[in-house]
Amino acid sequence: MKWEEARELFPDQFLLVSILDYHYEGDKKIVDEVAPIRPIKDEDANKEFFNAKEGTMVYHTGNNNFVIHIRRDPLMKVRRI
Repeated sequence: MKWEEARELFPDQFLLVSILDYHYEGDKKIVDEVAPIRPIKDEDANKEFFNAKEGTMVYHTGNNNFVIHIRRDPLMKVRRI
């Protein structure tokens, strides 16, 4: 379902979703389609965010758009093994 539809079904709350479709705009990943898994209580949102599996995310439906900012830190060094 579109993010707008998820916002209507689960107004003003955190939601654990599976990300189905997205596109990039510069350094932003714009999520277009989601599959809601379950609503999250406000007090559990931080824990659930860090425990989310790959392809899922906790996001608040108060946000008009589902945007993930991609951080590309040029000062970060990656050690190759």
